[in-house]
Amino acid sequence: MGSFTIGQLSHRTGVNIETIRYFEKVGLIAPPPRTEGGHRVYDDDHLRALGFIRRARELGFSPAEVRAILTLGGPADACCDEVREIASRHLQTVRSKMADLARLEGLLASTIDRCSGDHAPHCAVIDMIEDDAAAPAGA
Repeated sequence: MGSFTIGQLSHRTGVNIETIRYFEKVGLIAPPPRTEGGHRVYDDDHLRALGFIRRARELGFSPAEVRAILTLGGPADACCDEVREIASRHLQTVRSKMADLARLEGLLASTIDRCSGDHAPHCAVIDMIEDDAAAPAGA
């Protein structure tokens, strides 16, 4: 079983040292044992957990979703059915964001198409932004 300093763990996982300390503080990773001099000594379980957390965040899982998966047992012990439920809800969120982005892309593309691009005082992009800004919230 490996043992690592916080710097070595940071280098191997690509997770910033301050982030590792934060994850310990909020309970996402177990606090490591310390040497008599007070230095943290991390092991392979920390390495695996940090790699898992980093990758889950890259995939867009929220901190709460990552915590939920870790609470279920993390990469070593979580049951697939429970993790699948979290991932399914996350997929719904991703699809919703994609639909919102597709609408935004369409609006921007059509507005830019209507914009002359000339050095003129009237601009379709400005009009679109102002029209939306002037609309009452929730309208």
